[in-house]
Amino acid sequence: MTADDTGSGPDAIPHPLAVRLEQLILGAERRYTPFQAARTAGVSMELATRFWRAMGFADVGQAKAFTEADVLALRRLAGLVEAGLLSEAMAVQVARSTGQTTARLAEWQIDSFLEGLTDPPEPGMTRTEVTYPIIELLLPELEEFLVYVWRRQLSASAGRVVQAADDEEMVDRRLCVGFADLVGFTRLTRRMEEEELGELVEAFETTAADLVAARGGRLIKTLGDEVLYAADDAAVAAEIALRLIETMANDETMPELRVGIAFGTVTTRMGDVFGTTVNLASRLTSIAPRDAVLVDSAFAEELIRTGEAPASEAEAAEAAATAEKEGEDPPTYRFALQPMWQRPVRGLGVVEPWLLTRRDAPPS
Repeated sequence: MTADDTGSGPDAIPHPLAVRLEQLILGAERRYTPFQAARTAGVSMELATRFWRAMGFADVGQAKAFTEADVLALRRLAGLVEAGLLSEAMAVQVARSTGQTTARLAEWQIDSFLEGLTDPPEPGMTRTEVTYPIIELLLPELEEFLVYVWRRQLSASAGRVVQAADDEEMVDRRLCVGFADLVGFTRLTRRMEEEELGELVEAFETTAADLVAARGGRLIKTLGDEVLYAADDAAVAAEIALRLIETMANDETMPELRVGIAFGTVTTRMGDVFGTTVNLASRLTSIAPRDAVLVDSAFAEELIRTGEAPASEAEAAEAAATAEKEGEDPPTYRFALQPMWQRPVRGLGVVEPWLLTRRDAPPS
């Protein structure tokens, strides 16, 4: 069963091509009603419905909409609960996070494949008719690639968890959170054609995603004109922010950018991040100057503590003079911090933002 069944309801007659596509992708025909699928899997109808809705599947009444694969998936989820490996609530969360992630991925893939299609396999074929041969060719390769990427991401995530200082940090962790926001995006939406606007957003998201990944951060989500990322290390978060500013500034087709970063305890759920630290990063972004990075005092203190930035230029000069007097190399600071005026921030009280800049040329 698909997340968005063909037709307008359980009794609607599906498009013949949609039926062929479903059989191609699922590898089986519909055999079970929801009740039959739940009973065959040995799962209560109530729990089965919770799982299906969490995965994003529409209610289908008592239509035959399920295959053997659906029954097996139910049995596996229920088996994890019965074995005590997952609580029922956690199993529902697993179903929801997987459903939401793969639904977006599937929509993007179909749209991208059809948009990128230039010549149909045979003259005169419509995009609808081309969908089947494209999926037939790509399905096995994409399936293996999806599992490969998932394993790599799972490995990286597990590695971060085992490095946590204690059990509490596995959920509530201290992270650097950054927001990058395109300036004047609302005005652009009124001036640009939809296709042109879509290309701009895609270019921004692609550039941001590549930079975040290359520098060791994690892309949390994209919101059209805004990108949210996280990093365990303050220097990594700072480098990403400045790289984003520099890259966008060198592209005449892109609007100006502003970035806000905060450091502190963050609650992670289903790949997303929540809490006061996230809210503060968002507020800092909204008050940041164009093509500039604002950080909170906790982030500034972390950069100073790790030796990535001096507390002030006077301190940097003093440290350099001391090192020269003792015949040592002066400390090398990558970043500079300039305290800004304290100001009230809605919902968070008075904050002291710092302007983050480089002290040297960006590393290659």
